[in-house]
Order: sequence, then C-alpha cells, then structure tokens
Amino acid sequence: MQALLTITLFVAPEWVRNLTGEKLPNVFWAEYVVWPLVQIIVVLFIILTLVAYLVYVERKVSAFMQARLGPMRVGPWGLLQPAADGLKLLLKEDIIPIKADKAIFQLAPIISVAAALVVLAVIPWGAAWATIANVNIGLLFILAVSSVGVLGLVLAGWSSNSKYSLLGALRSSAQMVSYEIGMGLSIIGALMFARTLSMNGIIEAQRADGIWYFLFQPLGFLVYIISALGETNRAPFDLPEAESELVAGYHTEYSGFRWALFFMAEYTAMIVTSAIAVTLFLGGWSFPGLDLIKDPNIYVIASVLVFAAKVMALIYAYMWFRWTWPRYRYDQLMELGWKWMIPAGLVNIVLTGILYVLAMPKSRGGFFDFMHEVNGRLTPTGAGKVFFIVTGFLITIPVSWAILAYINRHSPDFNLDEQRQLQIALRRERLKKIEAQSPAESN
Repeated sequence: MQALLTITLFVAPEWVRNLTGEKLPNVFWAEYVVWPLVQIIVVLFIILTLVAYLVYVERKVSAFMQARLGPMRVGPWGLLQPAADGLKLLLKEDIIPIKADKAIFQLAPIISVAAALVVLAVIPWGAAWATIANVNIGLLFILAVSSVGVLGLVLAGWSSNSKYSLLGALRSSAQMVSYEIGMGLSIIGALMFARTLSMNGIIEAQRADGIWYFLFQPLGFLVYIISALGETNRAPFDLPEAESELVAGYHTEYSGFRWALFFMAEYTAMIVTSAIAVTLFLGGWSFPGLDLIKDPNIYVIASVLVFAAKVMALIYAYMWFRWTWPRYRYDQLMELGWKWMIPAGLVNIVLTGILYVLAMPKSRGGFFDFMHEVNGRLTPTGAGKVFFIVTGFLITIPVSWAILAYINRHSPDFNLDEQRQLQIALRRERLKKIEAQSPAESN
C-alpha cells in the first residue's frame, strides 16, 4: 500500500495525460502545469465555499449558545444565507474615504487574502494526490507567507485616514508579531521528533513512530492553540476589531466586497492554523485502521475526510471560545503573550531537548536507550513512548508552570490602576499650571 501511494504521489492521472496528448515519460505539461492547476482550482473552490459556510455555522453555533435559531429565512434552515450575503456584498457601494490613500486602501485587503490563500498549496489535505505540493520546507513556507498578512491590516488602518482604523492596525501589528513568536517556539518540540519541515514528512514521522505528537508535546500544543487564537485575532483576543472600543478596528472604513476580503482572510487563516495543528500534533490525515483500506482512491478520499474532521473539530473550538469567554484587556493580552506564552515555549524547547537526549541510544551518547534507529531516523521504542508521554504531562507542564510563576511573581508588573492614577495626577498638575498662568496673562 505504502509503495503504491509513493508511486502515485503527485503523479497526474491518465485522463490528464490524455488531455495534453503526452506519453510517458515526457509528461511535463500534465505533471507540472495541468494537474497542479486542477488541484489548485478544486482546493480554492472548496476552501472559499467552506469559508462562506463557516460564517453560517458560526452564526448557528452562537445562536445555539444563546437559545436562538440563527439564520432561518433564506432557503431551508437558512442554508442559502451565505449566497445571499455574498450577493449583497457584491452589489453594495464601494466607498473610499476622501482623504484616504486610494491605492494602498485598495491593495491592503488583497494582500491579506493572498497571504492566507497562497499557503493552501502546501497543506497536506490527504494522502498521495490530495496534496498539491510537498515542499521540504513546507512549514517554514507557511509561517513566512502567513506573517505577510499583518502588512495588509497595518496598511488598511493607515491608509483609511481614521483614528479608529489606525488604532486597530497598531493593536493588530503588536498582537500578531507577539503571538507569532510564541507560535514559532511552540512547534519546535514536535519538530525535534519529526526531524523535518516537510508537512507530509511530519505526518509520515508520526505514522512511523505510531503516535500523535500531541501526546509527546502537550505544553507545545497548548501554547500553539493559544498563540493561534491571538494570531488570527479571534475572541477572546479580538482587540484589533473590538467593536465596543474601535467600532471595527482596521476595517472600519471598508464596505462591500473589500470588507468581505478581510473576513475571507480571517476565516482562511483559521483553517490554515487548524491544519498546521492537525499536521504537527494530531497525526494529520492518518487515523488508526485507515491502512486497512486497500483501494488507493478510497484510501485517499478517506484520508481527506479524516483530515477535514480534525480541522473542523478545532474550528468548532475557535467558535466555542469566541462565544464563551470575555474579551481580554489589551495589557492582559500582551502580558499573556510576552510573560507566559513565549517563555513557556522556550522552557518547553529546553526540557524537550534534555529528555530527548536522555532517551537516545547509549551508542549516541544517550542514557536510557529508549530510542532505536529505523530507516535513518531515531524512533522511540514502546518504553520510549511511555517515557515521553509521562514526562510531557508530569514533568514538562508542572516544571514550566513553576518556573514561569516564580519569574513573573518576582518581576515588576504593569499596574493599570497605578498608571491611571499617575495620568490623573499629571492632568491635575497641568490644569493647575494653566489656571496659575491665566490670571497672570489677564493682568
């Protein structure tokens, strides 16, 4: 089965070769142009349709949590509401503020949505032909391109010539840069076990080890999920949009389809961050018993369904968090990122490295001999799996929490009430000076 899947990996099917009129082995257009183009069109169609219906699902989930029905008027059970919303946004007037920077104002939403869509090419949606491109630095490519998305938000806020938009953009840039560091640190522990940056390679490593890396890296998974919420500006970290403070943040002045592009980027980013979490920590498209399927095409379709189910479970968690938890204050948000998430990621890397070296074979300088070499990579034995699971839950998490609690308790804290009282006192002094100067000027 594995050999068959390896052979069929990224190979264009026969109907594509018939379409281009090429014969083996000279199939350049079929392999590198037509077949990838077909895959890209299919993935974009599914993801953009999914994005439209994720808005519908979120409205239904929020309605369920608030004892309401949600959208019910357009189509049966409101299923055509996404189509009605899309048509409305297309027909709405596209308003550009008079003093806005027109070119950048129009370019900003395109940057955001393009950065979110480009990375779909290297996501391993399933086995064999279900992946568009298997790049050996796939994870690095996703992190690098995704980080460009923040430029779209910053440019949108700056070019709108609105104080609400500018404040939202500043908040967004600070928040996304802060949580991007925590996200990058949280994945290194899992990469130590996978020893590759290829998205497909990470899944194959978990299949070879016979375990999902969530069990080896519980702290890394927790830090990643919290950082992903901050990275995508989702509640309880939706400070850049904060309706009660900034109207809508960086997209206050946007309307019509340009406004929809920002939401398209946000929901696509949710899918991408969930797909990375599934790939790194939850085994990707693999599932116990999946290898029993003998037909290659059914195997690939089943793997795609498994991957989609795992991603949708995480996206439901995104929605659950949004409608359950109150919004953080901005200083609390930054404190959580810089004083807890980033240090926790660093401590997790150090402890994972120590435990990994201890578990290595004695012939390589290890201590417990809980790993052996299989096909050129170190794989944990049965005792090694128990060792990494137990130490992950009983040593890494408590030790990290104790270290961070000690450091944060003995470090100076930002006290919002003290800062507020300081500003009030400074204002009183300024008013007194003005009052003292006024009689002198009148005389």
